[in-house]
Amino acid sequence: MINYTFNIVSEIISGKILVHYDLQNPITTLGFDTRTLISPRTALFFAIKGKTDGHKYLKDAYDKGVRNFIVEIDDIEEHIPSDSEINVIQVSNTIEALQLLTAQHRKEFNIPVVGITGSNGKTIVKEWLFQLLNPDFNIVRSPKSYNSQIGVPLSIWLIEPENNFAIIEAGISQPGEMEKLEKIIQPTIGIFTNIGDAHQAQFESLEQKAIEKLKLFKNVDLLIYCQDQKIIHDLVQKKIKEGYFNPEMQVLDWSMHTTDAKVYVEKAPFPDHQTELIGWFEGEQQRIVINFNDNASIENVIHCWVLMMHLGYKNHTIQQRVDKLHPIEMRLELKAGINGSTIINDSYNSDLTSLSMALDTLNTQNQHGSKRLILSDIFESGKTGEVLYKQVAEMLTHKQINKFVGIGEELGKNKHLFDGESSFFASTNEFIEKFDFQSFNNEAILLKGSRVFGFEAIARRLQQKTHQTVLEINLSALTNNLNFYRSLLKPTTKIMAMVKAFSYGSGSYEIANVLQFHKVDYLAVAYADEGVYLRENGITLPIMIMNPEESAFEQMIRYRLEPEIYSLRVLDLFLDALNSYYKEVTPLSIHIKLDTGMHRLGFNEIEIDTLIEKLQSNKKISVQSIFSHLASADNIDHDNFTTKQIEIFESCSERIMHKIGYPVLCHILNSPGIARFPQNQYDMVRLGIGLYGIDPSSKVQNKLENVSTLKTHISQIRNVSKGETVGYSRKAIMERDSAIATIGIGYADGFPRGLGNKKFTVSVNGSEVPVIGSVCMDMSMIDITDISAQEGDEVLIFGQNKPIEQMAEALNTIPYEILTNVSQRVKRVYYKE
Repeated sequence: MINYTFNIVSEIISGKILVHYDLQNPITTLGFDTRTLISPRTALFFAIKGKTDGHKYLKDAYDKGVRNFIVEIDDIEEHIPSDSEINVIQVSNTIEALQLLTAQHRKEFNIPVVGITGSNGKTIVKEWLFQLLNPDFNIVRSPKSYNSQIGVPLSIWLIEPENNFAIIEAGISQPGEMEKLEKIIQPTIGIFTNIGDAHQAQFESLEQKAIEKLKLFKNVDLLIYCQDQKIIHDLVQKKIKEGYFNPEMQVLDWSMHTTDAKVYVEKAPFPDHQTELIGWFEGEQQRIVINFNDNASIENVIHCWVLMMHLGYKNHTIQQRVDKLHPIEMRLELKAGINGSTIINDSYNSDLTSLSMALDTLNTQNQHGSKRLILSDIFESGKTGEVLYKQVAEMLTHKQINKFVGIGEELGKNKHLFDGESSFFASTNEFIEKFDFQSFNNEAILLKGSRVFGFEAIARRLQQKTHQTVLEINLSALTNNLNFYRSLLKPTTKIMAMVKAFSYGSGSYEIANVLQFHKVDYLAVAYADEGVYLRENGITLPIMIMNPEESAFEQMIRYRLEPEIYSLRVLDLFLDALNSYYKEVTPLSIHIKLDTGMHRLGFNEIEIDTLIEKLQSNKKISVQSIFSHLASADNIDHDNFTTKQIEIFESCSERIMHKIGYPVLCHILNSPGIARFPQNQYDMVRLGIGLYGIDPSSKVQNKLENVSTLKTHISQIRNVSKGETVGYSRKAIMERDSAIATIGIGYADGFPRGLGNKKFTVSVNGSEVPVIGSVCMDMSMIDITDISAQEGDEVLIFGQNKPIEQMAEALNTIPYEILTNVSQRVKRVYYKE
């Protein structure tokens, strides 16, 4: 096993040493994001040029304690003082350097490594294999969905001498990526889950994508796949004939349709939503009963089952292990908690890596000054209790978590390792019985527990009680949309994110925390009270107020909120307020709004000279930016008008900047403008509805991810006879004997009356059913006569598989109005995948 030093790393990646203080400096962890560093003093920081340039954060990494750097630039002194005690290696590509280092790390271990790829099911198969095999092996596996060009190397780095089995997933988004991952993972066993349309954009066909994914298995000893996936099967057989694979590779294909496969499987329904699987493997019949009946879960279980049979597990052992399989919740949820707290529930898995990632999420909750971790014993780490929990304690210190609750016997034995406010309990039940839940007050609380500890009971006690209609906000999708727009921008272009109107209905500080964590440059809100609320909840980013009211000027000055100045009258009023309330020397930032054709707010061309005079004569203000708003950036029919707006903006802004004599940010592009007019990015862009997954520009519609999902549940089902009526004013007359369900959403929730009387359908168990009768204030009725449904079933109003545009079309409006009209009494649930 290599004891990695800076000198050894340099030899492995063939880099040029720019600065060296101590070539024997030990390297224990790898990092590329200053927000998520662990053990900075012994970390190796890779400055990666991705959607953002990691070199911009070298100083930030240094300030946090990092002393070992891999960079692509040669002028390190621009970022870190030359007399610093640092070690720096220059390479041509930092991602490739990361991959070279971890590929060498993988070669140090002669252990079985399962490589998993496919369009769907990779993470589920990985986690289920871990559950099934873990009693017999010390397994290392990819954290969550770490399956990318960066995630895979970081996963491989986690392999330690005590591990004797590894399970690594690999995902690709374009051709040419899998060869690199194969060299890093070097799998001995391959599982190809399936092939489908996920991440299809950069591939010409499913066949091309299957060819690329199959490259992961070129050198494996064993390949498992489903023969019923015809594209995969035909391709594997073709490649075998061509001599593409390891000549000694064994194929274990399985099928539910043909007995020609090495493993033939039959399924039969079983009571209590279970499924019986009967398989024939090497001439012998095997039988298991699983606790799932959906096709995806059945397919994922069979992949695991086939590997276990190959490894020699007996049928009764497999059944015992399969009985304990549970659905994998692959998302971390944020919910409102009791006494003004925020609850972060992450019981997906419990290990040091996932704990570190969850703590990073905890640390983004700036609305709370106090942060608490509730942690259970961590199982199957391969470390002694003393070593493991010392690492946990050090992690809490580094992440500045000031309150801790440990649940489990091992944590109790090692409580001496934890400083600060901490308490320990032998079990979840003891914690619930003895802890004073009212002591939780205005704090962020992370629940991180192994499944056997049943932390669901703690979550129920802590969560704020609200009704069953919820708006789910996918923070991972929000981040991906932000990064997509970043990919369209020049590296120097800043981003102002619009969080007005409760972030288009998505939330306030909840969204702002994410944007601040991902380093947007500015936030914009409509009114001062929105900005004050963000400040009071820990948001430190610059905030522009788009509708500054005279009555709020004092608050804006106090909270360092920056007003949009759109008229001479508003400018004079603000200057008066500054004279009354602002006594500091540093000028306060303002933003000048120009009217270039929208004719809503802004200075006209004829007012520019007077504006300049006032700006020159007042030292208490400084123009931070000059901007305007495009009226129809999404509509190609109005491009001539848009071009004219841009010309007016350039002319007026240049006049102002020339006269005031200092640098000013210019911005005019909104979400559709970013995609359609990239040549006019100027210094900053304003990202609004596109951040939330909606952009009227057809150029980017298919590249954004759905952020918001509105759902409710069936409250009651009743049979209504032909000729009877349903709802207010008896608008719905039954034309047949019908099954009518009442759902818990009405116009007070943001489900308008205009959707009633069959104007709109909702989705129940994958089927579209009409809304009948008049929508009520708190509930609505739907006709479920032709589908199978029961009380308590989920009802999808809009979301991933039911675009919000359908609802907007039914109401003859736009998605903006739908999102902003979702009532704040509707519970928001935030989650990260």
